[in-house]
Amino acid sequence: MSFCIKELNGDLFSVEEDYSMAHCVAADLRMGKGIAIKFRNIFGNISFLQQQNIKPGGVAVLPHNSRYIYNLVTKEKSWGKPTYQSLHSSLVSMRNYMVEHNVSNLAMPRIGCGLDGLVWHKVKDLIEEVFSKDPVNIVIYNYSPVANSG
Repeated sequence: MSFCIKELNGDLFSVEEDYSMAHCVAADLRMGKGIAIKFRNIFGNISFLQQQNIKPGGVAVLPHNSRYIYNLVTKEKSWGKPTYQSLHSSLVSMRNYMVEHNVSNLAMPRIGCGLDGLVWHKVKDLIEEVFSKDPVNIVIYNYSPVANSG
């Protein structure tokens, strides 16, 4: 297997259990807005993440069943904004953890591009730069609300 990145429209939380998941958070781990609320509500364990005391540029990792939930710490406070540099450092931290733990499937939203305001094509370039030499399959979910049938 070689590096592969693809984008899908759909719900990130519908991804198969053999995919680890990633999203961006602040070091304060408030997770009170955007997709972070869903991560907090579904996976919880905020105190476990807080005990890791991760600074911007790192990653707080939550083992969950057969996968990992990567909380990319890209800024100090939840009201702040990340930089491309802090996101890049967090991606490298996550990559190193993935290599160490033989994780080859990863799903994430357009990280840093919702409320954080980073530009997607620049973020995608960072992801490709960090992972291009690794046998990893990355799926980016572009959120699309599921239409009600009926």
